[in-house]
Amino acid sequence: MERFKSQRRVQIDDSPNYDGDGSPETLDKDNGGMRLRPSEGNARDDQEPFMGVKVRRKTSFHREYKGDYIDVRSHPYLMKVLQKQGDNQVLFADKVLKFTGSGKMKRRILLITDFAIYIVDPETDALKRRIALAAVDTICLSELSDNFFAIIIPTEYDLLMASTRKTEIVTVLVEATKSASNYDLEVAFSNSFEYHAGAEFVKEVQFEEVEGGVKTRIVRK
Repeated sequence: MERFKSQRRVQIDDSPNYDGDGSPETLDKDNGGMRLRPSEGNARDDQEPFMGVKVRRKTSFHREYKGDYIDVRSHPYLMKVLQKQGDNQVLFADKVLKFTGSGKMKRRILLITDFAIYIVDPETDALKRRIALAAVDTICLSELSDNFFAIIIPTEYDLLMASTRKTEIVTVLVEATKSASNYDLEVAFSNSFEYHAGAEFVKEVQFEEVEGGVKTRIVRK
């Protein structure tokens, strides 16, 4: 895709609040028949799509992956959503921060199954979005130790989210896509990348390493 041509890409093999008028705001980062399991092999650092490319926090090394951090089976509305869609294998479940097209940060539940990504509003129990894994083209990240990641969906608008479990999320997405469609999901690293925040507009995420952390800016193009 044209918008990723300057970014550093990594392929995984089988073996081991900004406002609407475009002015940026700075974000300083310091701080029933269903099987639920973590993706196979996730506990191995040498299989992650970050090795040798991304600056990693010390706490992210050798972290064991649990997969389901919210106990999906204890939430009937989540079970109902998944069963209605026919998904029967949950690979990852946790709360994340999602950035809306207007620039607001919303807490959402991110579910990854063997076939799709689900975005659920935990306050209203409503399914906000379902994205087939086959529709995902690229995952964008910085090369620094921040929590941001963008999921690029060429046929729709993209997703920008933040999670302290970003490493696990990306690893699960790469492995699930490979398993479902034998397709190597691309992981692109750059300290600035663009994403489609809506059908008609593009935003750029810029990262800068500063003393004590990473400064992140989101600007409308």
